[in-house]
Amino acid sequence: MAQAMKIAIVDDEQDMRQSISQWLALSGYDTETFSSAEEALKVLGPDYPGIVISDIKMPGMDGMQFLKKLMGSDSALPVIMITGHGDVPMAVEAMRVGAFDFLEKPFNPDRMSELAKRATGARRLTLDNRVLRRELSDGGQIMKKLIGQSPVMERLREDILDLGQADGHVLIDGETGTGKTLVAHALHAVGSRAGKKFVLISCAALEEGALAKRLFGPMLPEDSMLPAIEEARGGTLVLEDIDALSETLQAKLLSVINEQGTPAETRIVAISNLQEAGKTCEDALRPDLFYRLAALRITVPPLRQRGEDILTLFTRLSEQFSEEYGCDAPQVSAQEAAQLLQAPWPGNVRQLINIAERAVLQSRRGSGTIASLLMSDHEEMQPVMTTEGKPLKEYVEAFERMLIDNTMRRHKGSIASVMDELCLPRRTLNEKMAKYGLQRSDYLA
Repeated sequence: MAQAMKIAIVDDEQDMRQSISQWLALSGYDTETFSSAEEALKVLGPDYPGIVISDIKMPGMDGMQFLKKLMGSDSALPVIMITGHGDVPMAVEAMRVGAFDFLEKPFNPDRMSELAKRATGARRLTLDNRVLRRELSDGGQIMKKLIGQSPVMERLREDILDLGQADGHVLIDGETGTGKTLVAHALHAVGSRAGKKFVLISCAALEEGALAKRLFGPMLPEDSMLPAIEEARGGTLVLEDIDALSETLQAKLLSVINEQGTPAETRIVAISNLQEAGKTCEDALRPDLFYRLAALRITVPPLRQRGEDILTLFTRLSEQFSEEYGCDAPQVSAQEAAQLLQAPWPGNVRQLINIAERAVLQSRRGSGTIASLLMSDHEEMQPVMTTEGKPLKEYVEAFERMLIDNTMRRHKGSIASVMDELCLPRRTLNEKMAKYGLQRSDYLA
């Protein structure tokens, strides 16, 4: 769910503070007011969950000094400065120091609301990116993102932990949408290079000349970054779409790998996204480069092989989207659970994310079914299902596990409430939770 944004209003004039606060509160913002910059600095830390609106002319620490303090603490904090009529040079200086924008007195309240909307949007994006970077540098957090209890996911997590501790180059392959880039982040986060540079380059996103320069240099004096192979020194360089490298760049990459020796100064994690039928990464790369990169190898399993994980993932995703859209998560029937398990998922987890979001939007409107979302886009519009059947017992157990899991989550681990809703005696509920590996402690608020 998107983080609620605050607006800190700093002005020595009480009437001005109150009028700005009241107007923004009517626009739906959570405001807090401060009579001085010194008072505000006690609250406004580097990750303040919002923006600042400050007058420039204040006794004690003025607005410009205040702005410089804020920029020194968090240069990405949006600060909107209020200037007096005709103070254009001061406004220009504030923008140079790092102000997000400025309002000239007397200002239009609608203009202030529009600036607040833009600034809070920028702040939310900044904070979300910071959270993501922290998660991607935390091995424990990122491993939690690899959800599932299926044998193939247990094996994937074991492979990541094992290869994360190794120091050789790694090839990650698998179908599109399976989460190969997430696996690359996990490999880095659980290994000895965690905390060092993690650089990701898409080999398919740049034309050959630009890619050669970005990977190997030389960089021009005005360029703000090192070549990727240097930038990632001591850490990990991830090359997405490795199979898109030309013969020339393959030769250059092999030369760099050979020059590094063992252990490698820069660990290379190559990701193959080949989608052509019957073609593999081994076909696309020169043999000597392929065998250097594939000495350690991880194949990310397709979603259709993950069994009940499909229902677990769908539940988690629909809960996240329901929070984001401010509505209840859709309830999945036994028939819909079977349809989710039977679908071939050519787009894998990426496709499941899309289906979960659309299911939540449908539920909010009170129309549509999960089955309709699983229909093909062919003219006959037949449901897309696998040809591989499963015993009825497996479908029943998968649905039963999902139902107990969802109910436990909704009631935050209250056994009595779950027993009441599902009409189950305590002993039966305990037996089924043990059977499906569900622990009450996982649901406690």
